[in-house]
Amino acid sequence: MLDVLRDGRPRTRAELVVQTGLSRSTVAARVEALVGAGLVRAAGEATSSGGRPPARVEFNPTAGLVLAVDLGATHGTVAVTDLSGTVLAASTLELAVADGPARVLPLVLEEGRRLLAGRGRAPADVVGIGIGVPGPVEHSTGRPITPPIMPGWDRVDIPAEVRGRLELDVPVLVDNDVNLLALAEHRTVWPDVADLLFVKVSTGIGAGIVAGGVLQRGASGSAGDLGHLRVPWVPDAPRPPEDVRDLEAVAGGPAIAARLREQGLDARTSADVVALVRAGDQRALDAVRQAGRDVGAVLAGVVNLLNPSVIVLGGSISRAGEHLVAGVREVVYGQSIPLATHTLRVVPSRSGETAGVLGAALMVTARVFSADPTELFARRLG
Repeated sequence: MLDVLRDGRPRTRAELVVQTGLSRSTVAARVEALVGAGLVRAAGEATSSGGRPPARVEFNPTAGLVLAVDLGATHGTVAVTDLSGTVLAASTLELAVADGPARVLPLVLEEGRRLLAGRGRAPADVVGIGIGVPGPVEHSTGRPITPPIMPGWDRVDIPAEVRGRLELDVPVLVDNDVNLLALAEHRTVWPDVADLLFVKVSTGIGAGIVAGGVLQRGASGSAGDLGHLRVPWVPDAPRPPEDVRDLEAVAGGPAIAARLREQGLDARTSADVVALVRAGDQRALDAVRQAGRDVGAVLAGVVNLLNPSVIVLGGSISRAGEHLVAGVREVVYGQSIPLATHTLRVVPSRSGETAGVLGAALMVTARVFSADPTELFARRLG
């Protein structure tokens, strides 16, 4: 019944009886339990068809808070959200994830404390913590596994570190950042699409796979690791046939920047590449378009295998406008089978700058509400 109410629409008890198939007495008892736990609240009266207007109830997203963290290679976004995923406060810190967990985790957790205090709340109000990191994660344990751009993080027990520093006994969930972006994009932009692929093209390249409406992590959490797939050579490619490399080494932000430096441009990072594109430099435009073709060459096989309805392109390189998207479309539509592409949409991300922390919050609330949460929240209310 709580899952029904979490869509935010107030309902009467009679509507809940119809929608859940439960008896009136069961609905009444469960509404009372949810109200007692603070998870459901009164929402005024419905229109009466005669007699006393029936009372309505609704989900109470303010019953608890989630602390959400999105770590990138050079930044960390920290947010406090309510139980519906609404971002109540957020800030972004300049940091280097390569500095290691001993430096990075205290910085972001202290920022979390500051954001909570700014809303008059304490860590004890937090019901769960979600963290996204730019590397492969064993989701069941929350440990990064040999993350290439995260020296010092290999097999670190992030959940234990976080719980110890905040002195909290709450779920701490860690996932690859692109999985969280996929969750956010699916929830906010494509809620009616069951099969979606979110591709992040940034310093690294990865994908979040939503199939049947559910995020797919694979057996150990490594599903979607596009960056280490080899790029097929095609006759029109600027690379010679013997230049066989992983996608990340061909189309990632640093790879594009290196190609532009060879042409005499001052480009070191993904941000430099985007700035050159926005300034109208034709060499940068061509390089990003070619990166899109290379990403598309890998995605063509993925489309044949998974048959998504939508491919969403995000990450720093996607901010260079339509050039990346155009390159992907050019190859995917040309190389995937017609049945897989006749309704396929390839589009830029629309979920915004806080998508990473929103995805982290959604991951946490899914865990919190996966079992009966009434006892937990009732204890919190004392």
